[in-house]
Amino acid sequence: MPPQPRPSILEIEPYVGGESKVAGANRVIKLSSNEGALGPSKRAMEAYRAEAGEIHRYPDGGATALREAIGAAFRLDPARIVCGAGSDDLLCLLAQGYGGPGTETIVTRHAFAMHPLYARYAGSTVVTVEERNLTADVDAILAAVSPRTTLVFLANPNNPTGTLVPWSEIARLRARLPETVLLVLDLAYAEYLDDPRGTAVVDLVEGGANTVMTRTFSKIYGLGGLRLGWVYAPAAVVDVLNRIRSPFNASRPAQAAAIAALADTEHVAASRAHNRRWRAWLAQALESTGVPVRGTHGNFLLADFGAVGRSAAEADAHFRARGIIVRGMRGYGLPGMLRITIGTQEEMEAVAEAAAEFMQRADRATAHV
Repeated sequence: MPPQPRPSILEIEPYVGGESKVAGANRVIKLSSNEGALGPSKRAMEAYRAEAGEIHRYPDGGATALREAIGAAFRLDPARIVCGAGSDDLLCLLAQGYGGPGTETIVTRHAFAMHPLYARYAGSTVVTVEERNLTADVDAILAAVSPRTTLVFLANPNNPTGTLVPWSEIARLRARLPETVLLVLDLAYAEYLDDPRGTAVVDLVEGGANTVMTRTFSKIYGLGGLRLGWVYAPAAVVDVLNRIRSPFNASRPAQAAAIAALADTEHVAASRAHNRRWRAWLAQALESTGVPVRGTHGNFLLADFGAVGRSAAEADAHFRARGIIVRGMRGYGLPGMLRITIGTQEEMEAVAEAAAEFMQRADRATAHV
């Protein structure tokens, strides 16, 4: 008999990322992975290129300069920061460090798909709680806590729903959770909020020993291809992560580009303003065609075709025929919805035109039935 993995590993459905190609399309508009509409800043690209002659050298395993740059940008203690190959890397390490066989990890019904996957990787039992109006329900989470609970994963804003739990509710959740439960707050989209620092979460991290905040350079900073994220955590959690992470889990070019991206505040401000403008514009454009829109706190929207009796799968096919790739939500238990990343002005206008065309055809087809 060949070597066998833990039985729980084979129960995991592999994560499937957003597609990037459409057969036969000369031009593809990729709006399936929530990548930054304006891409990386020129300063980040220049810093990346400057590392070309040094890529034979190992990076700083402690990411010292990057942690100091993050600390300066967000008024945080660099000693409480750990960097990794995307926030995914750090979420997985947290699941391994604080989960495992015999433990339970709580997630919400429409949580980011990797939260339950990482818990299962670690051998933890996943407990899924229902949401209220596609938003995490603090009381439902608290009711699910058992003596075996060691982790709660919660993204705020959430992906894919784009909903936001009030920070006062997050504080209430932390206050009522047992001290033994680590609350992992995934703030991948924090830079699109009015308070990109995430002050309410920072206060929870600094005020106790059982809350962590994960962040990423993949969204507003446009560095998704470099795989870089960070976590802000109590000293004891930092110690655990540094014991189990890979020794060089953030490359030299990635660190250099991220430092430059943090310094380019004009690009970040432009990206935030662009997202706010075109998210509102697309929401209005979709709703004017009769498609309800949900989730307005990230760099994406949920178009709810199912709510008006239209097929999201047919809408998806209509978009793809025009070279537009969005994200179907069937895998998240939302088969009537499509998630659409906020892109450039031209891309948003193309989406609005395609949606209007689809709804008009669907209306005509219904009228002839």
